[in-house]
Amino acid sequence: MELLLERTEQTQTYTAGKLGIINEMGVAHFCDTLEPSLHPANHLRPKAIPAGRYDVAITWSPKFKRWLPLLLKVPYRTGIRIHAGNNPEDSSGCILVGRALLPGHVYNSRSTLEKLMTLLKERKDGEAVHITISPL
Repeated sequence: MELLLERTEQTQTYTAGKLGIINEMGVAHFCDTLEPSLHPANHLRPKAIPAGRYDVAITWSPKFKRWLPLLLKVPYRTGIRIHAGNNPEDSSGCILVGRALLPGHVYNSRSTLEKLMTLLKERKDGEAVHITISPL
C-alpha cells in the first residue's frame, strides 16, 4: 500500500497537508494532516519529518497503548507515528490525521485514524506499506 502526504501549508507553528492513497487510478484523497512546523520560530531543528519515502510498520505503541503506523528510518528521529490529535501541540514530530476545518487544527481525528487502521488491516497479507512525504 502506498500513501502520499502532500504538504500544503506551513506556518511558524504547524505544517498542514493532505494524505492520499495511491492506486491504479491515481491518488485518492483520504484525509487532512497536521504536523509541527517545518521552520519553528525558535530556529531549532524542525520537528516535522523530512520529505522522502519511508517504510511503515504497524507496531504496538507503549505511549498510546495501541497498534499504530510507525515510520521507519526517519533521519535523526525515532518513534515517528501516524496518530490522533487535534493541534500541533499534540505531536512531537508525528503526523496527525483528521479533517481540517480551521487553520492549524484537525477534527474527527480518532475516527479518521480508525478508518486508516481498518484500511491497513485489510491489505493483502505481506503487502508492504510505504509513505512518501512531499516537500512543501
